[in-house]
Amino acid sequence: MSESIGVIILAAGSGSRFRQVAGQDKDKLLADCTGRDGAVRSVIEQVLVNLPAALEKRLLVTSKDRPQAIRMAQAYGCDFVELDSPGLGDSIAAGIQACPGLDGWLIVLGDMPFILPSSIEQVVAQISEDGISVPVLAGEYGHPVGFGRSFGPKLMALTGDRGARTLFAGTHVAEVTVDDPGVLWDVDVPEALIFK
Repeated sequence: MSESIGVIILAAGSGSRFRQVAGQDKDKLLADCTGRDGAVRSVIEQVLVNLPAALEKRLLVTSKDRPQAIRMAQAYGCDFVELDSPGLGDSIAAGIQACPGLDGWLIVLGDMPFILPSSIEQVVAQISEDGISVPVLAGEYGHPVGFGRSFGPKLMALTGDRGARTLFAGTHVAEVTVDDPGVLWDVDVPEALIFK
């Protein structure tokens, strides 16, 4: 069901844990990171490179103080929404509100640079109108997460720092088993920039 699936890349968080270790002036989205293909790019560019080309509707949700991340996203065909809140729920809601008329949405975290494109494609393939699809590694839910069209109003109603996990209850969740540690690997601290 990938005819009109929008990719919402969440990149509005402040990255405070990363800054505590690396320095207050260090933005984790712009930190150098060696991708699984061996190329060194910024974290946000690695995320963008891994998005399958078929997913043409792309939107970056970020804060006003990230012009470099916005320019990078635009170079990869993304529109963008600037948000004053670092809250996950606020970010998801803003992203869905910016592109509501789609068949579904893939929620991608801007600090997860090691997800294989094939894992993303498998999650997208399992998005249904009234279902959620999520990659699973060794029994643990990962990212990105796909939501069908019927979830639009609930996603737009999210607020604060609570994400969309509450929407999983009582819903058909397509668990996509993957052999990809990247679906669980986020860059919260500088040591996480090196994939092992």
